Amino acid sequence: MGLKTLAGAAIFAALFLSGAATAAPLRIATFAPDLSRDGPGLLLRDIEKGDAQVQAVAKVIAEARPDILLLTDVDWDHDGKALAAFLTVLRAEGSEFPHHFTARPNAGMATGLDLDGDGRLGTPDDAQGYGEFSGQGGLLLLSRHPIGPVIDHSGFLWRDLPGNRMPPLPEEVAQVRRLSSTSHWDAVVQVGGQPLHLLAMSASPPVFGRREGLNRARNHDELAFWSQHLPEGPFILLGNLNVDPQDGDGDRAALTQIMQQVTDPQPRSAGGTAAGASGVNAGQKGDPALDTGDWDDQTGPGNLRADYVLPQKGLTVTGAGVLWPQDGSLLQTVLTASRHRLVWVDLDWP
Repeated sequence: MGLKTLAGAAIFAALFLSGAATAAPLRIATFAPDLSRDGPGLLLRDIEKGDAQVQAVAKVIAEARPDILLLTDVDWDHDGKALAAFLTVLRAEGSEFPHHFTARPNAGMATGLDLDGDGRLGTPDDAQGYGEFSGQGGLLLLSRHPIGPVIDHSGFLWRDLPGNRMPPLPEEVAQVRRLSSTSHWDAVVQVGGQPLHLLAMSASPPVFGRREGLNRARNHDELAFWSQHLPEGPFILLGNLNVDPQDGDGDRAALTQIMQQVTDPQPRSAGGTAAGASGVNAGQKGDPALDTGDWDDQTGPGNLRADYVLPQKGLTVTGAGVLWPQDGSLLQTVLTASRHRLVWVDLDWP
């Protein structure tokens, strides 16, 4: 290989690594990395001490090489110290995200009311979204491209959603009860000078806590919200929707509806296929290769598809996958990082 060829290859590699190569696809991913702890400040403590699980999360992200990444289930702190420390860990693994956005989630946000009707105040179920403290299990958007503006719909009241399934609640509760259990964002990312709307969310588990009927209805309505609030520009709906198309106990009506407005790339993995042969998984209806969450195979729900990256119809998808290898050293890293698996979709972006 001549010097000119070597120089050309080096320039191309530099452009690709910087995200400037126009021929490269735009990779968008979502991941629930389980970066939530039992109290405020504990995530920062674990990051600073080099916690193995945090390191595994960083390695998973580095392996996926996303251009835009939505993380769900990440503790938020007002001063951003945990975020700054985590970005340092990512940078050490070769993942550089110069642009980021986060905001206080509804999880753990105190209301001063007895939302769950158990006669006690100040419990995790009395917050706007279940949480031991304000900021627990929020969202974090990381990007190699500029972010903004962001419309935060997290304050939207549940009762204001047309056709909502909110069960009868005391009036003082209905007046303050927010729809979003975590956050609902319409975040615009400027890619190559063109806006792309990221509709980001993390829904309540449909079967959870004392009031399973309420949580199942809330999970449905959190997704139904987007069918009524789609932007005019190109969009991607992504995050932990917490509902499987065929298995589990969720209400799939809203998912079925939104699927008519998006393209489902059906990201797959060999690891999901291999894991789908054991326990309750063997009796499930869905394709195990599409699963993104690994729960108890004996007494729990088993493996389910919970995490999605869904482009608007008309956008060109060039690839998709779930980062769940079948064997090898990367598998152990993936299993250490989280019960969820990172999901990615590549777009042919102008």
